[in-house]
Amino acid sequence: MEVVLYQQQGAVAWITLNRPEKFNSFTRALALELQQALDRCREDDTVRAVCITGAGRAFCAGQDLAEVLTLDDNGLSTILLEQLNPVIEKITALEKPVVCAVNGVAAGAGANVALACDITLAAESAAFIQAFSKIGLIPDSGGTFTLPRLIGLQRATALMMLGDKISAPEAQQMGMIYKVFPDGELVTAALSLCERLAAMPTRALALTKKALQLSAGNTLSEQLAAEEMLQSIAGRTADYKEGVKAFVEKRSPVFTGK
Repeated sequence: MEVVLYQQQGAVAWITLNRPEKFNSFTRALALELQQALDRCREDDTVRAVCITGAGRAFCAGQDLAEVLTLDDNGLSTILLEQLNPVIEKITALEKPVVCAVNGVAAGAGANVALACDITLAAESAAFIQAFSKIGLIPDSGGTFTLPRLIGLQRATALMMLGDKISAPEAQQMGMIYKVFPDGELVTAALSLCERLAAMPTRALALTKKALQLSAGNTLSEQLAAEEMLQSIAGRTADYKEGVKAFVEKRSPVFTGK
């Protein structure tokens, strides 16, 4: 891999978008390598938490428009179907917690990839921009699904139509992201959070992720049934048995993700 870096620290996989000279904007190569990195995380049982971040001063400036100009009239559809949509689907389907550490500007598809992650952290100097309207496009990469569910329809509509730049502290205040850290502390904070998640019962975390995703389209009765079904799966895991045993024995549990 060249435009996506992959590194494993203990049980944590770090995926770094690596086109800093182009603010990590998406090309076909970057999107496909990011897909490969996410597949690697899925297949490697030693990986129990994932962090996605960017190299340099930006997280991701969205799609590289220079590449778009070389495509035919179906080019945007191809980009979504083959490159960006699979990234979003792989993040949301990954049965491991995915943290995003937004180190700088996250614009367009870059913003929506960040918001698709399970927990999004940001550096104080980072910013989020739904930049699509500035070039006559609609928000993609799941943005029209994710953003209104995070901050409400009115705010999401305004940000997507106006393309306003939202600072990281503003994003935290409106519930778009989880936490903001001083620039020099983001990596340490992200690693600490990922290590904490990796030490937890990650099978239960995956089932929690699934339950939350189902809640978007379920009635209360349907969600109660989904919770019962997923809880029965969690109750058969080794981590559940270890958690109960550790509680009774008044000690810290040692979870394995099984």
